Amino acid sequence: MADQMPQVSAEFGTTPVIEFPTPDAPKGLKVVELFEGNGPMVRRGDTVTVNYHGVVWGGSEPFDSSFNRHQPASFGIGVGQVIKGWDQTVPGHNVGSRLLVSIPPEYGYGSRGIPQAGIGGGDTLVFVIDIISTR
Repeated sequence: MADQMPQVSAEFGTTPVIEFPTPDAPKGLKVVELFEGNGPMVRRGDTVTVNYHGVVWGGSEPFDSSFNRHQPASFGIGVGQVIKGWDQTVPGHNVGSRLLVSIPPEYGYGSRGIPQAGIGGGDTLVFVIDIISTR
């Protein structure tokens, strides 16, 4: 599976650079732990603080990036405050981990997408997520 996933350069805490191996995204929801942290494990219902960088599969410009804003984001995880792809992949990983997540439309923004953000209906989303804290 990792060979179908994008390559990510840059270390935890720095803005990632994402390179796509193929024009076609892998099927289904995929997560690769690029770096395993040694902090507490994130559990459903926790409030997590993360830095993230999101691009459409094959794209180069982020549709959203807390790294670019220099402002981490905090929200409840596993409770419907974010897209399903996040709710199902972030819990179970430790603080200090860097994740690479490929999210098909049914776990993201569906067939409508978010055109104003540059996300088309049917787009697969790719996020690099650094887990900063959980409580």
